[in-house]
Amino acid sequence: MTTYNTSEFKKGLKVQIDGTPFLMVEMNFRKPGKGNALYECKLKNLLRGTVVDRTYRAGQTLEAADISEFTAQYLYRQGDNYVFMNNSSYEQYELTAEQVGDYWKFLKEGMDCQMMVFNDAPITVSPPNHVVLKVEYTEPAVKGNTATNVQKPVHLETGAEILAPAFVETGEYIRVDTRTGEYIERAKGPE
Repeated sequence: MTTYNTSEFKKGLKVQIDGTPFLMVEMNFRKPGKGNALYECKLKNLLRGTVVDRTYRAGQTLEAADISEFTAQYLYRQGDNYVFMNNSSYEQYELTAEQVGDYWKFLKEGMDCQMMVFNDAPITVSPPNHVVLKVEYTEPAVKGNTATNVQKPVHLETGAEILAPAFVETGEYIRVDTRTGEYIERAKGPE
């Protein structure tokens, strides 16, 4: 098993503590007047999403986590589970609604996503940063309402509801930022 020495600690490192995968989200080096140097780390639990603070002395090691990331295609929803397929091995993975989180709002069949797997078990999936989705339904704009930044709710083809400018109409395609869930611009249809 590969290990990382404290001198190799850096943001973005994927490590394993007591059999649980963690992502190093922050690492600060501190050298007190006496004694060994200290490495203060913020570690995000990749299974639960919680963040813990740990301090390590110079010379300590952590195990590397057996994590792989690859492109997977979203196939379909089956009850409360979402089914994805690895684009290179054609292996299928099922993720629970909890693992997918709010990203379900932006998943369309056939869409390529990034999947993270720990010990051959899927952990998380993330769609592209921007997706083009069809507006299934929205209220017509009120005549004379020309104030800037007027927004209204729009229902998207995935079942999600977001706010978009008043000029967006039913049947149009819009580009949405999946990280924030916000409207970006009108689009020309499926990409």
